[in-house]
Amino acid sequence: MNTNIELSLLNAEEKELLNYIWNLIPAEDKQTMTQNDVLSVLDLMDDYLLEHGLLEENEQTGETTYLDGEIDENEQLEYLINALKEQGVNLSAVQVQLIMDAELQYGIEQGYYQEEE
Repeated sequence: MNTNIELSLLNAEEKELLNYIWNLIPAEDKQTMTQNDVLSVLDLMDDYLLEHGLLEENEQTGETTYLDGEIDENEQLEYLINALKEQGVNLSAVQVQLIMDAELQYGIEQGYYQEEE
């Protein structure tokens, strides 16, 4: 993955998600991270889902399908932290969790996810 993702290549929905998440990140955390860091986490979240059979990518159409299933949030967090370190992205576990929580909240608001009872 290219960790220097060109923001202008994002579609409208991806930009909306990025802005939503970025606006929820506390100012002190924004001082040590970039929007590209957020995109790296989001991309790695998809990689995690792909590896666990919860995401399908159609190579011909480029469409992505998210499948129903349970996610071990602790395992996912550990996966993300390790993958980010491998990429040289220095985010704390708290910062990664902030991004994960914001993505979840966005998904709930958009109707992609349902809140657990």
